[in-house]
Amino acid sequence: KICHITMLRCVSRGILSTSRSCLISHPSVLPILGYSIYRTTQHLTNTVLPHPQPLIRRAQYTTHPISSVDLTDEKSREVVGASLLPVVNKLQEVCALVGSELNLPQIIVIGGQSSGKSSVLENLVGKDFLPRGSGLVTRRPLVLQLYPNTESSEEWGEFAHKPGSKFTFGQIKHEVEEETDKLLGGKSKKISPEPIILKIHSPKVLPLTLVDTPGMTRVPVGDQPQDIEDQIRKMVHQYINNPNAIILAVHAANQDLATSDALKFAREVDPEGRRTVGVLTKLDLMDKGTDAVEILLGKAYPLKLGFVGVVARSQQDILAGKSISRALKDEHDWFKSNTIYNSVSTQVGSDILALKCNRILTRQIRDKLPDVKNQIRAAIKNTEKELATYGSPVGQTMSEQGWVLMDLINKFVHQFKSDIDGVREEIVTSQINGGARIRYIF
Repeated sequence: KICHITMLRCVSRGILSTSRSCLISHPSVLPILGYSIYRTTQHLTNTVLPHPQPLIRRAQYTTHPISSVDLTDEKSREVVGASLLPVVNKLQEVCALVGSELNLPQIIVIGGQSSGKSSVLENLVGKDFLPRGSGLVTRRPLVLQLYPNTESSEEWGEFAHKPGSKFTFGQIKHEVEEETDKLLGGKSKKISPEPIILKIHSPKVLPLTLVDTPGMTRVPVGDQPQDIEDQIRKMVHQYINNPNAIILAVHAANQDLATSDALKFAREVDPEGRRTVGVLTKLDLMDKGTDAVEILLGKAYPLKLGFVGVVARSQQDILAGKSISRALKDEHDWFKSNTIYNSVSTQVGSDILALKCNRILTRQIRDKLPDVKNQIRAAIKNTEKELATYGSPVGQTMSEQGWVLMDLINKFVHQFKSDIDGVREEIVTSQINGGARIRYIF
């Protein structure tokens, strides 16, 4: 596979300028192709990243932690990262395609089943587009890339496995289910770490990228594998172990915080809470006389990036066909009418959550770009070493590459035949070799 990566752009005056397009290949890719790919990336090692500056001057937050920014202020609500996020999105697509293990900055959404993860994501997008049902619905990670559409009011989705095809939000739901069933062999409750990459283009979204992981479960139900808990734990840890990842831990506020699987998982890899954002859902379902103000203020469970409270659609609302736009309006009205949350007005609402995630992710990308660049340099160097062990240099044209590939195949066939016949030059005399070995075994 040959994959195009839009690579690191030079940062000038705090705004990302022209991109450099490189070709990169994972070490597992055929060496015949890898050599020509990596040879085109030599200029990458000469790219210099200046010291990062604030991305938009009006939205400076370098002197204050994100949790202390007043998101209700007009200047603080400025959107950032519109030029920066697509770079990492492109890298993310290629890494998913070739199985690379680059530690890319990204937001990982984790939470137990029925914690409200899907509702949070739909509120951020402003559309109903995720599959719904009982039990384990999300069986593959969903990489959700949000692109603001500033040129028109058109809204659509596009999948990485079907580039160029536009999907309506109703079609997106069907395609996610179909692609999942295709990989996992039907409507089984198996899970897979292979992600589905979905791009959403809409004038109503902020530039943002999130990875939705399967909901955590403890007891296998129905035809779920008996080790489903371990499988999900392993998959979630694979994402949140990335030191550059931001963890969005979703927890239902009407359940005891001490029982939160999401916060427990996050603490295992982020014990100091430096890269975890807590999201409290179902605030409207809490018992009468109780509230989540202490949690939102960080007194009950301190997190460096703080908590955000949201109110999303209930299952009854979903069955009744309540729209996301109506749900967002009801959320705003609910917080307005519940005056107890006035003291934490900068930490409640889906719009506040979107802005906060946008700021945190943009800042994380900007700070970690030099580290990502070093990782790519190391990958280039290691793969060039591997390619050098294959001997013949690889040409530029398909014809030249084809000849080298045929030569490698012929060498392999000759060596395999020599092993079977027992006439290989490097024969171990202390044991039976070749066909005699096969006869001895069978």
